[in-house]
Amino acid sequence: MRANRGASARLPSQKHAGGRPPKFSEPRRAVTVTLPTRTLLQLAGVDKDRARAIVKITDAVVRTDLPPSKLVEVVEIEPGTGVIVVGPSNCLRRIPWLRLVEVAPARYLLVLPTGTPVDSLEVALVDFLDESPPPEECERIILEELKRQIRRLRRGKKVSKAELLFIDTQERNG
Repeated sequence: MRANRGASARLPSQKHAGGRPPKFSEPRRAVTVTLPTRTLLQLAGVDKDRARAIVKITDAVVRTDLPPSKLVEVVEIEPGTGVIVVGPSNCLRRIPWLRLVEVAPARYLLVLPTGTPVDSLEVALVDFLDESPPPEECERIILEELKRQIRRLRRGKKVSKAELLFIDTQERNG
């Protein structure tokens, strides 16, 4: 059996032998994307190296080092009224009836279907945490903090629902 001498065969603990040194010390892989010229110019303004620019912007927008109170936040939209805004969560996306509506980069409103009681979300969060622990610490923090907030607000009778208008923006032929 022959040993594979390609770069992908190197173990992380092995010393880099020749060529360009790795840009990042964590696991990485090559990707190919097509971006608008405008975006490429904006990335160049962040860092002359596109990969580093993408990492910097992603780290700034998708913050995993935020305190739990910022991963799940009650944002006041008018005096005395707020909405819950959460950070990105693959686990929340797996609750089939829950919709996450992006209102700012990496900030999402929670949308429950008409007629769904608020406590259904709390039960879904408890079930999710009990049945399949999230693989990432950030996910667990979001789920735990959201569960805590929903429970506190529900018990204090400080939560109500309202409906949003969703508009179909897809063009239809015919």
